[in-house]
Amino acid sequence: MRLVTVEGPALGGLIGTEVALLRPALAAAMRAGGEDPAGAAIIPDDMVALIANEAAMVAAGRALAFAARAENAALRTPLASARLLAPLKPGKILGIGRNYGDHAKEVGGPKLEAPRIFMKPSSSVVGPGAVVRIPPAVKKPDWEAELGVVIGRRAKDVDEQTALDHVAGYTVLDDVSAREFQFDVPLAMTSFAKGMDGFCPMGPCLATADEVGEPWALDIRCWLNGEEVQHGNTRDLIFPVPALIAFISRYMTLEPGDVIATGTPAGVGHFRDPPRYLRSGDVLRMEVERVGVLEHSIA
Repeated sequence: MRLVTVEGPALGGLIGTEVALLRPALAAAMRAGGEDPAGAAIIPDDMVALIANEAAMVAAGRALAFAARAENAALRTPLASARLLAPLKPGKILGIGRNYGDHAKEVGGPKLEAPRIFMKPSSSVVGPGAVVRIPPAVKKPDWEAELGVVIGRRAKDVDEQTALDHVAGYTVLDDVSAREFQFDVPLAMTSFAKGMDGFCPMGPCLATADEVGEPWALDIRCWLNGEEVQHGNTRDLIFPVPALIAFISRYMTLEPGDVIATGTPAGVGHFRDPPRYLRSGDVLRMEVERVGVLEHSIA
C-alpha cells in the first residue's frame, strides 16, 4: 500500500494516479459484504495510530482493494485534486550523516566506525508541494535527498536479523541543511542546522514494507530545477537499514511513527566546486525507487 494523509486530515491510499479515502472505502466494502459500516471507524485519522494497529492496517488493505475495483470508481478522486500533507508527524526523526560511501568521500574525514546521528524536530516536517521558507539570515541552504524509514513496531535492543520486522514502511524526505551552522562555526550545530522550520519536506506517501520489498538496492535521485544533481543507490549505504535500527535501539527506544533519515548520496550543493546553494524559486524533485516522488519549492 501507498498510504497518504489528505488535508482534513483523513487517511487515504494511492491507486495509480488516484486517491481513495480509507474510511469511506472500508464502509462501502462492509456494506457490500452485509456488515455494519460503523466498523469502518477502526480506521483512524492519524497515520501513526494506523501503522501501530495491525487490525487497522488489515482493514486499510481491504478498503484499498475494494476501492481499486473498476465498478467502484466513485470512491476514488484524481490525485491532482487532493492536497496531501506529510504522510505522518513523527515522534522523532533521527538523521544519519555521511552514510553513503560516495558522499563520505566528497565530505572527507575519517572512516566512521559507527553511525553519525543527529536529530530533526517534528516541527521541521512539511508535506509534498510545500514552499520551504529559508530564514533570511541563512546564506548556505542545501538539499539532501533521502530514504526515510518509518518505524511501525516498538524497537528496543533488537538485532539486525529481526530489525526489518519493526519497519512499517518508507518515505522520501529532503534533509534541508543550513551549512554555515555545520561548517562555519567553532562547534558544529548539526541538529540546529537541519532542524529549522520546514527543513524536512516529507512524502508523498508512506509506502508499506511489503510494497517496497527489501531496501538493499533502491535508486535515489534528486533534480534541482530539472537538472539531476544526485543519483545514488542504497547499495552504497555504509550502515544499511537493519544496522541503523539495531544500533539506535541499543541506546533509545524506537516507537511507531519514528523516522530514520538514512543519509544522502553525493551531489549536495556545499561540496560542489564552486558551492551551490538553494535560492528563492528553486524547485526540487526527489525520487526513491518503489517508494515515491517528493516535490517542493524554495521561497
